Amino acid sequence: MIHINYIAVVIAALANFIIGFLFHGPLFGKLWIKLANIHPTGNEKFSQMIPQMVQNYVVNLVCAYVLAMFIFITASYYNNVGNVVGGMGIAFWAWLGFILTSSSINVIWMGGSKKLWVFEAVSSLVSFLAMGAILAAW
Repeated sequence: MIHINYIAVVIAALANFIIGFLFHGPLFGKLWIKLANIHPTGNEKFSQMIPQMVQNYVVNLVCAYVLAMFIFITASYYNNVGNVVGGMGIAFWAWLGFILTSSSINVIWMGGSKKLWVFEAVSSLVSFLAMGAILAAW
């Protein structure tokens, strides 16, 4: 039976959410707006973003839960992966194999911005590493 620590999943999902906020807001928000070709009107309201934020957190919960399963299953087959570094390693491979490759389609086939793709890839890598560390530590 798989034993997932649901508190760790909730916290990992929250870490993913916070890292995403920091990357797309206070830390690199101006760069992201430029790369994504977003033109703020100044009329945007926080209250209008709440539904998207809730949906984003739910998606983060699913992502954290699946990553927790990867870590648990891998740790049950191999020694020395049930620690923080091992969790980050599993998260890296999940990011590389699924996130980076699937998001590349936007650039390869749909003419998306390579710079925006790299920005989003780095943001998701940092999030995945943080989630892997949290999930493995707990």
